[in-house]
Parts: sequence; C-alpha cells; structure tokens
Amino acid sequence: AAAVLCPVRTPLAHRGGTLRELCGFLRGLAAGPETHFGFQTVTEAERREKIYQVFESVAKKYDVMNDSMTLGIHRIWKDIFVRKMNPSPGTLLLDVAGGTGDIAFRFLNYVRSVRERQLQWKLRQQQNLSWQEISETYQEDKVKSLGDSRVVVCDINKEMLKVGKQKAQHLGYSEGLSWVLGDAEELPFDDAKFDVYTIAFGIRNVTRIDLALREAYRVLKPGGRFLCLEFSHINNPLLSRLYDLYSFQVIPVLGEIIAGDWKSYQYLVESIRRFPPQEELKAMIEDAGFFKVDYQNLNAGIVAIHSGFKL
Repeated sequence: AAAVLCPVRTPLAHRGGTLRELCGFLRGLAAGPETHFGFQTVTEAERREKIYQVFESVAKKYDVMNDSMTLGIHRIWKDIFVRKMNPSPGTLLLDVAGGTGDIAFRFLNYVRSVRERQLQWKLRQQQNLSWQEISETYQEDKVKSLGDSRVVVCDINKEMLKVGKQKAQHLGYSEGLSWVLGDAEELPFDDAKFDVYTIAFGIRNVTRIDLALREAYRVLKPGGRFLCLEFSHINNPLLSRLYDLYSFQVIPVLGEIIAGDWKSYQYLVESIRRFPPQEELKAMIEDAGFFKVDYQNLNAGIVAIHSGFKL
C-alpha cells in the first residue's frame, strides 16, 4: 500500500530526499510500530513472529537448557514463586506463557500437600471415630485431593504446549489441569474468571507488556492476585559485570552445544537486558490498575517476583 502511495516516477522525483523520507515513513506505518527484538529494531509484527520461532525452536530442549543456564537454580526460584502464591484448595489459577508446565505442576503439588495436611488435622480432631470411619473419610477426601482447584495453562506457542502435555502425561498429572492456546495480549477467557494469574519468565517476550497487564487485570476476580517471575536487573556493579560476562559469553555457547541454536539464546540474553528494571515494571503494573504492588529480588536481582492485587 505504501508503494502505491509513493510512485517512483513522478514530477516530484527531483525532490528525492524528501520523497524517500515520506515513502519510508509510510512503509513504517504499514508495517506497524517499531519495537525491539533483543538488540535489533523491528516492527511489532516481526517481533511476534521472531519470538514464536525462538520458542518453537527451543521447546524440546527448553527444560534442559534452563537447568544448564541457571545451574538448576530456576527450580528453586519457581518453588519460592509458588510458595509466595500460597494457593488454597479451590483456587482457580491461570498460568500464562507456562507451556512446559513447571508452575502448573508445582501448583498442583502444593494444593495436594495443603489438602493432605487439612485431612490429617481433621482426622486428629475426630479421635472417637472407628478405624472403618477413619478409613472411609480418608479415602473419600483423597479422591478430592485438589479440593476443586484447577490450573489453566495458556501459551501462544503450540510446540511449548505440546512439550508440556507430554511432561504431564509422563509425570502423571491429569486432574485439575487444562491447556489452552492463547495470546497474553488477548486472552481467550471471560472477565473476572480466575483467582490467581501467574506468568513466569514469559512477560519479557510479550510485545506489548501494557496490553498483557491489562488482560491479566481483566480476567482476575476482584481480590485476585497477579504474580510475575522474571529475570531482572542487578544493582551490584561487580556482580552485574560477572553476570554479563557469563550471559553473553557462556549462555549462547550452551545453546549451540545443547540445543543447536546459538541465535535463540543470544536473543534470550539480550531480551533480559532490554527488560524494564524492577521499579519501572512495578509502575507499569500499577498503571494497569493493580494495588499493593511490590517485588521481591532473588539472588541480588537476577530475578524478581512482582505481586499485585485486583481490588
């Protein structure tokens, strides 16, 4: 369309500089607003396509690479994240960009553990029950081990969801778990549906963070909680330099050796550096309408957990 508006052969051709600038401007409008893909400047449409390709490429080696890049520490970060959530039986969770199921599986384990403790406490309070009554009560409550809790895993990438479903089947997760293909910027869910919204290591790959945050607010019930786990910014200058050295010199090499994909992991490192620092992301979450927004740095700010409530 821009090319039609800017024909090359026109009486204004001698004003080449001005005409070229106008054509460039109109082509830019046709392609969409500019943003970044790592350290590259691209259009929003190009960024979405490139990020989709990154995760399609790394999906099968995603978990192995996470262990390799973080020396397994990502598992501890995710455990802390779910403990901070502290879900109770009956919680309806939406886990966005959670294709491989790491948060979903932890959520289910946590709720089952809470239910088990509740059942043990209940039985201890009923000392006058017969053995048969205790057994029947235990078996009855065991069937409802999640107490109506449910987690919906939503991811835009089919390959990531495929890997997550395979893991769930292998690990024996089926109850209280569903998988939905969807975009964080335009979630396929009704308003005020979920008790908790989580996004772990996914929000920096969203093209319009403001839209994703607004969608998170929309789908949460009043009183619902937003939780985000993401790589962030280190305040210690010495540690920051060491972290940069490891990130740029080691992680892409690991990506090439383990996943056969240098470029995707080069992008992932660059995307962390382009991501808003803690205070800036906090302000964005508040702008989306959330209250009581705060964050917790882990490992000196290598990652941070942001939390907010829909009141």
